[in-house]
Amino acid sequence: MVDLIPRSVLFGNPERTSPDISPDGSALAWIAPRFFDGRADGVLNLWVAPIAGESGVDWAAARAVTEDTDRGIRAFAWAHDGRHLLYVQDIGGDENWRLYDVDPQSHRRRDLTPFEGIHATIIGTSKRRPSQVLVGINADNPQLHDVYRLDLESGALVKEIANPGYAGWLADEDLVVRCAIEPVPDGSFNVLVRDAADGPFRQLLTIPAEDATSTDVVSFSGDGRSLLMISAAGSDTGRLTRVDLATGEEVTLAADPEADVAGALLHPDTRDPLVVMILKDRMEYVVLDPSVTDDLKAVRALHPGDPSFSGRNDADTTWLIAFNVDAGSVTYFMYDRTSKTGTPLFSARPALEGYELAAMEPFAFPARDGLVIHGYVTFPPGLGRSGLPAVVNVHGGPQVRDTWGYHPEAQWLANRGYLCVQVNYRGSTGYGKAFIAAGDREWGGKMHDDLVDAVDYIAAQGWADRSRVAIYGGSYGGYAALVGAAFTPDVFCCAVDIVGPSNLKTLLETVPPYWAPMIAQLYRRVGNPETDADFLWSRSPLSRAHDIRIPLLIAQGANDPRVKQAESEQIVAALTEAGIDHEYLLFPDEGHGFAKPANRIKFYTAAERFLAKYLGGRYEA
Repeated sequence: MVDLIPRSVLFGNPERTSPDISPDGSALAWIAPRFFDGRADGVLNLWVAPIAGESGVDWAAARAVTEDTDRGIRAFAWAHDGRHLLYVQDIGGDENWRLYDVDPQSHRRRDLTPFEGIHATIIGTSKRRPSQVLVGINADNPQLHDVYRLDLESGALVKEIANPGYAGWLADEDLVVRCAIEPVPDGSFNVLVRDAADGPFRQLLTIPAEDATSTDVVSFSGDGRSLLMISAAGSDTGRLTRVDLATGEEVTLAADPEADVAGALLHPDTRDPLVVMILKDRMEYVVLDPSVTDDLKAVRALHPGDPSFSGRNDADTTWLIAFNVDAGSVTYFMYDRTSKTGTPLFSARPALEGYELAAMEPFAFPARDGLVIHGYVTFPPGLGRSGLPAVVNVHGGPQVRDTWGYHPEAQWLANRGYLCVQVNYRGSTGYGKAFIAAGDREWGGKMHDDLVDAVDYIAAQGWADRSRVAIYGGSYGGYAALVGAAFTPDVFCCAVDIVGPSNLKTLLETVPPYWAPMIAQLYRRVGNPETDADFLWSRSPLSRAHDIRIPLLIAQGANDPRVKQAESEQIVAALTEAGIDHEYLLFPDEGHGFAKPANRIKFYTAAERFLAKYLGGRYEA
């Protein structure tokens, strides 16, 4: 039997993560714990070290440049001037993000968006305007983000465009907002463009409601004459296209009949696509520009994992590559395009190397109505492939998908002796717009049937012990866990719900205000609380709480702006009144998920004990 992997190794802070190279290539920044007052877990902060030519990163000269002592910094980016690191933070998980910067030389930190209760987002940066940043801020109307221009030299923040009702903005390479996304009441969107900062917006095209989730506006071309898009117009899957702004002519650059385009590596100046990524069971790569053929070949030779392009210097001579594998940590390399060689930077979780991890295997099965459903299974090492206790780990969203690669929960469950089953049920993204549409108004319906059919499939293969199957998940996955307990209590022996809604009507009535421009799409997918109240109640676990017969573990962040605390409190009250076995964990300093390592460990300790009690797996005391 394999050694137990400590929960701190799986769910504690990474040793280092998310490296990014400065625009001039002279420094590397990354996120790593910084320890204060003897705390054992540390707090994630920004670190910087010089890059000393051919000798690489001078790790001995690494210094922390921020002093966050609470929730930590989880994402950042270099400003193009190379003198400021930009990052966002909220308070207690409330998702009221404010934009900050720090000077890596002086360590001077600034709050760049000093408004209370706002949600700030970076709209654009550009190497042509290195000292400027376009920022979206909903200070005047909580539902809408106006466009502000930030001067990094002075810190001056000037409102440039008042939002008349648009859902999003896109700037060109001169940092002029020339594209806006206008929501339409039927759930469709108009793509508006203009020729200059002082020109009027005009309609370029309309994205029908059924295409919206598989369509995205990616970038202006370097010359500003065309728009790069992922578009599902006239196709089931999202294709990479180029739209001429003068004529509206659309040309397909890359497409796959089975899967949506997942992204593209663009030239830093021309913004032409160099490599296109298409996500199937694993990531596939299509070279569009022959000048990078040898680069991609050399990158693929560095490591067996799936590479993602995570950073570059402005000269485009150095790339940062993150390699993702299933049975191991994400590993980062610095790749030199001149010599076609790569240098390892670090592994995010090197402590994993001392343990036996499990392979993540793609599988597929036909649902009861014939729709083919894809997913992944992770078998516990050393315990065979038959008669296993199983956990159906349901992804959130639901308009996202599970992917191949390192998944801490999959490794945790397999290490504790469970078959981990991850299902890309209908409504998940990546498989085309028809597959997404098959999930419309099917929360608690056919989307849940897909999960039940997955249980039938793994039992028919002999992999799982049909009497020992749990359902587990967060957000939509938490909702699915509650549905499993209330709607199909004979299928699952226990359920774990993390920040999952129990009442769809109250969920939709309390979404964050800045979701307003997208609300028609949400109503299309789930239902309208004004016109579909009875339908939404029938699909709410709370409506059938009296049918729950299996034990539940429920975890909630008190500051969650998406799934309010009341969603968990309602179902907990019903369980208490009915005398149903349950455990409730409320985290007063968390939101939609658990950012603090101590809170994560507390939750996974409780979940591990809970699963061991009802499934018979292993438990790290």
